[in-house]
Amino acid sequence: MKTGILDLITKNRSYRRFYQDIEIPYETLESMIEAARLSPSGANRQPLKYIICQDGKGKTGREIFDCLVWAGYLKDWDGPVEGERPAAYIIMLHDKNIHTTIYCDQGIALQSIMLQAVSLGYGGCIFASINRPRLSKFLDLPETLEILHVVALGQPKETVVIDKTNPDLTAGENIKYWRDADGVHHVPKRSLSELIIKK
Repeated sequence: MKTGILDLITKNRSYRRFYQDIEIPYETLESMIEAARLSPSGANRQPLKYIICQDGKGKTGREIFDCLVWAGYLKDWDGPVEGERPAAYIIMLHDKNIHTTIYCDQGIALQSIMLQAVSLGYGGCIFASINRPRLSKFLDLPETLEILHVVALGQPKETVVIDKTNPDLTAGENIKYWRDADGVHHVPKRSLSELIIKK
């Protein structure tokens, strides 16, 4: 049976627990960036650059992990424990030497990276809550390379589902994701009828 784009998007959840010992080959991580490279870019300026960290357990992987803020809605959880941390990371950078404006490029590129990851049996989580000064210093980045996002990647060790207890949120309802007693991660979504404004 063919997998359609909606199937991939549905599987593309924010995974935060992984089988840390299952490595992602460097060529596979490159293919995720290739998906981003082939995606549209505002005015075709292509100002995004990337750093690949293949070893989640190595010094670079540990430093990246310590610079990330995990799952803001889960107040009693400090992030994945050793053994459940990401196997790899992709750091997205803005090369300001190319252009000072990035338009909508980062959102398009991040979705492409994630969909390629899911299509290959992996999953990940996109981070915007990052200790950028610390990570920039560790990576010895020039001022012209600005950290935009970090994508944590691996083979998921958790189940993440669209929330079935309240499948169609309406205005004002709770949008916070949550975990049940079995550790299943539930993600509420607004209803299609709320999103489409009819005139």
